[in-house]
Amino acid sequence: MIIGLTGGIGSGKSAAAALFKDIGIDLIDADDLARDSLNMNSEGYKLFIEEFGDKYLDENKNINRELIRKLIFNNSDAKSKLENIIHPIVRSGIETFIKNKKSDYCIIVVPLIFETNSSKIYDRILVIDCDVGVQISRTSKRDNQTKSDIENIVNKQATREQRLSIADEVIVNNGSLDLLRNEVLKIHKKYLEIIKNGYVAEV
Repeated sequence: MIIGLTGGIGSGKSAAAALFKDIGIDLIDADDLARDSLNMNSEGYKLFIEEFGDKYLDENKNINRELIRKLIFNNSDAKSKLENIIHPIVRSGIETFIKNKKSDYCIIVVPLIFETNSSKIYDRILVIDCDVGVQISRTSKRDNQTKSDIENIVNKQATREQRLSIADEVIVNNGSLDLLRNEVLKIHKKYLEIIKNGYVAEV
């Protein structure tokens, strides 16, 4: 059984994912795959240089992630070109991960399931949800960004209502890590019960 775990910026996706990992669930983060896809000398790095040239490299010849973020934030053409490089590499990494999974179910952390219209890939969608005020507060503490910058990011992502519309399960994460851990354990038990009752993935 393949679970897609998603949520907006600052919702607590990474914290929830870490808790699932702690109880032995195989897990992969699409953001990590995307970041690694542009590491120096990787296939993605070579494709990036072919498409964008070397003007976005730093003095050590690494891709300057900050410059790229600024480039694609308001440039849909550049964003599309970058996604055409990264997405096939991410897909391939996810496919390999699924083939090699060992736990009863596995989790793929994907921030943009709704935005990429990819919910059908997963057997179940778990949304980590929280109030917008909590999102902004957490993200400003973590990333040292201004409230205005974070609001811009939130506004470019799917709305809470859109994310919740594709959810099979929802964890509301407005509180402490202990509360989140309790919710994760409840969902874990539910997934094991679904598998025990003869869950069969659609082919």
